[in-house]
Amino acid sequence: QVQLVESGGGLEQAGGSLRLSCAASGKFISIATMGWYRQAPGKQRELVASLTSGGTTNYDDSVKGRFTISRVSARNTVYLQMNSLKPEDTAVYYCYADIFSRTWGQGTQVTVSS
Repeated sequence: QVQLVESGGGLEQAGGSLRLSCAASGKFISIATMGWYRQAPGKQRELVASLTSGGTTNYDDSVKGRFTISRVSARNTVYLQMNSLKPEDTAVYYCYADIFSRTWGQGTQVTVSS
């Protein structure tokens, strides 16, 4: 069974920074893609960023230039560095990992005040 544990959310002022972490544990050999989605109240879940095992990144246009996704494969951990935060970044952020199938983390709240 694969589990993802997230950390790093919280309350930050606009213009500030936060870093999210997501660590995968369980019995598996490798992880294909890891990434982050977010869901704001009343909105659909949307992809924020993803990173393949080969190093290919994908970002939503709204976060390009502000967010950076990275991973440490040896630790099965993915990070999301969020800079220049905006109030519209407020959401629950979910990490995911594509292993046997897509596994989701429990979600971590990010709140950006204006």
